[in-house]
Amino acid sequence: MCLAIPMQIASISGHTARCAIKGVERDASLFLLQDETVKVGDYVLIHVGYAIQIISEQQAHSTWDLLDQMPDA
Repeated sequence: MCLAIPMQIASISGHTARCAIKGVERDASLFLLQDETVKVGDYVLIHVGYAIQIISEQQAHSTWDLLDQMPDA
């Protein structure tokens, strides 16, 4: 099982994106999405430092809501 975290792209430099979620920022490689049109403001799934899929804002928020519920379970 793997876990991918949805993050929003804040900036792009080459094949590296600065991504943010709830005040936390990380750099992620866009190498696996090089055949996609990725832009600032897009939401992506991040797994071990790589953006692996572009997702909608609604999908990102739904996932964040589920992750926020986990400590209560």
